[in-house]
Amino acid sequence: MSLRLGAIVDALGGTLEGGDGEVEILRIAPLESAGPGDLAFLNNPRYQPQLAASRAACVIVAPALRDAALARGACIVTPDPYVYFARVTQLWKRAHAPSGAGGVHPSAVVDAEAFVDPTATVGPLCVVERGAHVGAHTVLKSRVTIGERCRIGARCLVHPGVVIGADGFGFAPERGAWVKIEQLGAVRIGDDVEIGANTCIDRGALEDTVIEDGVKLDNLIQIAHNVRIGRNTAMAGCSGVAGSTTIGAHCTIGGAASILGHLELADHVHVSTNTVVTHSLKRPGHYTGVYPMDENAKWEKNAATLRNLHGLRERIKALEKQTEKDG
Repeated sequence: MSLRLGAIVDALGGTLEGGDGEVEILRIAPLESAGPGDLAFLNNPRYQPQLAASRAACVIVAPALRDAALARGACIVTPDPYVYFARVTQLWKRAHAPSGAGGVHPSAVVDAEAFVDPTATVGPLCVVERGAHVGAHTVLKSRVTIGERCRIGARCLVHPGVVIGADGFGFAPERGAWVKIEQLGAVRIGDDVEIGANTCIDRGALEDTVIEDGVKLDNLIQIAHNVRIGRNTAMAGCSGVAGSTTIGAHCTIGGAASILGHLELADHVHVSTNTVVTHSLKRPGHYTGVYPMDENAKWEKNAATLRNLHGLRERIKALEKQTEKDG
């Protein structure tokens, strides 16, 4: 299986320099291991030394690296090599995908009152419950469960083991026991959403849990009931969001980060890995809160001291200036 180099440029743009469009590309490969017949890319100038040594048939580069790339051979020049590489992978998959439209695997269970668009794909052992909706060109990989009345938009990709629309974790305490709060809402997922393997998105208690267009969720993520995630936000693996929190658009949440419930994160908020978000973040920015483990009592004292550290520093500087003045 191969793609002609000229066909790639015709489909995706960019400028082919120092090469022949009739060359057949056999593989997309990392720059350091690419050989003849392979297409590679260079996005970070830090790896420029690898460029000269690369044996790739062609390398995707930014304009600033054009001359260095031409010194070794053919290149495709484009403003954003990483995005171009992503689109090449999509083109490659489309060109080499098995023919045939969507369909429901014989082992899947789709309720008679559910709707699955004819162009959608429902993989092996999936369950689509009563009143659920699966949009056009959406793909459910194996063992995906779509709960009652939950909706998934168009062109979504849902990886194996995902559960959409399980009950949210809601219980009222009564004399040492727990009374279940029935979860009467559903889950609404927009278009062009990707959900990683074994991620769970709970249905809302009264209103729906909402995942807006373009959201990307990694593997093993927990989204609790009545959470809302804004468009084009991305969350890395093992992160979690507690109930009734709203996350804005174009945010990034690092791996294993935790966001407590009933909070609000503005658009363009970026949370580092392992950070615990304990209060609302109303301004765009990059937030980090990783702190070493200790006995809880010591940790609380240290955390309280750390919170006041900047103020103490300013007071010491002021005292030092006053001492110099008095001396």
